[in-house]
Amino acid sequence: MEGKTRVVLAYSGGLDTSVILKWLVNKGYDVIAYVADLGQQEDFEEVRKKALSAGASKVYVEDLKEEFVKEFVYQALKCNAIYEGKYLLGTSLARPLIAERHIEIARKEKTSVVAHGATGKGNDQVRFELTYMALMPDVRIIAPWKDREFLAEFQGRSDMIAYAKKYGIPIKATVKKPYSSDPNIMHISYEAGVLEDPKFRPNDDMFEMTVSPKDAPDKETRISITFSKGVPVKAENLEDKTVKTKPLEILLYLNEVAGKNGVGRIDLVENRFVGMKSRGVYETPGYTVLRTAHLDLEGLTMDREVMHIRDSLTPKISELIYNGFWYSPEMEFLMAAVEKSQEHVSGKVYLSLYKGNCTVIGRESSESLYDEKTASMDVHGGYDQTDAVGFIRLNALRLKNWARKHGNG
Repeated sequence: MEGKTRVVLAYSGGLDTSVILKWLVNKGYDVIAYVADLGQQEDFEEVRKKALSAGASKVYVEDLKEEFVKEFVYQALKCNAIYEGKYLLGTSLARPLIAERHIEIARKEKTSVVAHGATGKGNDQVRFELTYMALMPDVRIIAPWKDREFLAEFQGRSDMIAYAKKYGIPIKATVKKPYSSDPNIMHISYEAGVLEDPKFRPNDDMFEMTVSPKDAPDKETRISITFSKGVPVKAENLEDKTVKTKPLEILLYLNEVAGKNGVGRIDLVENRFVGMKSRGVYETPGYTVLRTAHLDLEGLTMDREVMHIRDSLTPKISELIYNGFWYSPEMEFLMAAVEKSQEHVSGKVYLSLYKGNCTVIGRESSESLYDEKTASMDVHGGYDQTDAVGFIRLNALRLKNWARKHGNG
């Protein structure tokens, strides 16, 4: 491969990236394939062999699952990140990690050329390329789905299949699903195809991580989640006493138990960063439980004003994650504040999982700011209720002035 430009390609083993790999080889590149393992159910040895057979000079298969949970999923959890009030950002959080490792491999292989197979209509192209540029400012990006030569050669799927057959690239002999899906250990996203009709109701057999709530057990499953400084450190099933304490194990186990109870499905239309609206269906069982528990524990342990300020930051942080600005000065600044806010978010939350519902049923913490005597209606608890008279009068002063000025007096 001496004298050839070396390019590291983000490779999945699917039709698109296999064709892109061969296309790059045919254009004279030395192609190194990079496969990110984020928990998708793949035979990675077969993916490796396929990349080599398509002309890759080397293949990296990188296990990123543990890092994904600890450095991305749990970081988002600390600020209860959620995009447009619904989407829990499972795909958005994975992209900067995939791109980060992509750049690390490029540096290792002594090249500044990277390639990906994201389309020109989606968010992923933005997330990948912003991360590339943030981590390697002099990077050269090859994005075939935005290349006029590539687009002229491949008008659609049939052209790609013909190309694959021409060059002996194996194609799975399965019927194409009427939608696309993208799994990782945090969630599965479904979009395109039949789902582009926003009123189309997905069939239950589409879902892979969760049973339909109507088919879930008729008995609740009680669990507890223990946190230390905003991070889950223990999950316990209070029915069968199963305990998990490692980050990856916690999320995987909660995916299993919440999925069996039909928890974590959502169907929405979201606003893509590139300007269009997109209909997406998501399964996020384990993280739904973690976020529900984390939100509740903050109510017990976090100072009111700290919570309100942090809550005001959550929409912006969620937007930055969604739009691909994980590695940016503004994200670094905001996450420093979030980190400070979590110093006392430690304790245990008890939850009930039942037919699609995740309900908090109790909580406890040595960091609790809740004072039962002060809050009680049955004892004074050091709270002088007559103080409320002046408090209300002072807060009403501007309202009274407004009313007199505008004729309500």
